[in-house]
Amino acid sequence: MNDITNKMRNAFQNAQGGLFAAVQKADVGDQVVQLMAQGYTLMSWADPFFPDPSTPYHVAKATADAIMDGKSAHYTAPIGNGQLKEKIAEKLKAHNHLEVIPERNILITPGSDSGLFFAMLPFIEAGDEVLIPDPSYPNNKQNVDILNGKAIAVPLSATNNWQFDFDVLEGYVTDKTKMLVLTNPNNPTTTVFRRENLEELASFVEKHDLIVVVDQAFEDLVYDNIEMVTFAALPGMWERTVSVFSFSKGMGLSGYRVGYLVTNDKIMDKFFATAVSVIGATNTAAQIGAIAALENPSFVEEYKTVQNKRRTYCYEQLQDIPGIKMLKSESGILSWIDVSELSDDATMVDYLRDEAKVLVNAGSTYGLSGQGYIRLVHGVLHSDEEFEDAIQRIRRALLNYKQG
Repeated sequence: MNDITNKMRNAFQNAQGGLFAAVQKADVGDQVVQLMAQGYTLMSWADPFFPDPSTPYHVAKATADAIMDGKSAHYTAPIGNGQLKEKIAEKLKAHNHLEVIPERNILITPGSDSGLFFAMLPFIEAGDEVLIPDPSYPNNKQNVDILNGKAIAVPLSATNNWQFDFDVLEGYVTDKTKMLVLTNPNNPTTTVFRRENLEELASFVEKHDLIVVVDQAFEDLVYDNIEMVTFAALPGMWERTVSVFSFSKGMGLSGYRVGYLVTNDKIMDKFFATAVSVIGATNTAAQIGAIAALENPSFVEEYKTVQNKRRTYCYEQLQDIPGIKMLKSESGILSWIDVSELSDDATMVDYLRDEAKVLVNAGSTYGLSGQGYIRLVHGVLHSDEEFEDAIQRIRRALLNYKQG
């Protein structure tokens, strides 16, 4: 059989989808689904309450009604449902300190992953360099690779709680640097970048005339009264920033595949012009469900209470294990755990799979600075009892780990 993959872009030639080689990423291939069918607990997929039913009744009803009345059989405009954009504008004003015009500054996307790619697409050409904090969401780098740019990993460190060190950051700037991609709160470290750190970053961005793409997928779940700062709301950053938002994490609507981009109208005009060719129209019924979620978002606080309890339980049960280092999660549905005194991260992932029957992520998937860490998603499973049982299995396995 002829193999014409050598005619593909390099990023695709080098990609592995799990058909011919094992892959570490939980969202590539179907190996995770196969292991779940065998009774393993999935703590490697950042999908709140997966695999259990969790859609709030009023959201499910609005979605079902849209299907039953037949209207959802038709396209929504590729730029998005106008009523949904109005509700998003209200949310942006109240929570993100951004005053926008719904018709000019918001684009609905089929989830934040496609939104993240689309946000980067107009700017990156061959050879352009993009600064990406390391560790961070793997798609940040992969998107740059696909666009034939050059992803420049900027190491973050646990010693200053994974905030930017600007002496380090300056060392990675060249005359080809065009963009910085920021995930805030950060996935996988759960770091919430502090206001003073982001204000210094804004000065850095202006100094070097950069574009910034910010992924705020985990913004709804920030704990301990830490301030969640929207980068685009800082002085001078509205003109330079494309912000990516999601209904998947804080609202637990991952399967709805609804996200949105927010930016100034100069940039948005270009997105509007090309949306139909790149992302198409977001699911009509899902957008109607998203409207219902924004009209009555009280369930988000209920979810936050659950996730706060989960991250506390996870921290209390694992942080005192010999050889383990971890900070209490600052955001989201994740914990970031240093296992380097016990093992490399890939070995530990395999060990927990075999001994605890739990699937977690290898930290090296998130960049070189993630080596020696594992990412654990404690926002899975609707039942607290099942969640606690999985954490106890991890605890026993780690306590029993024998090096070498």
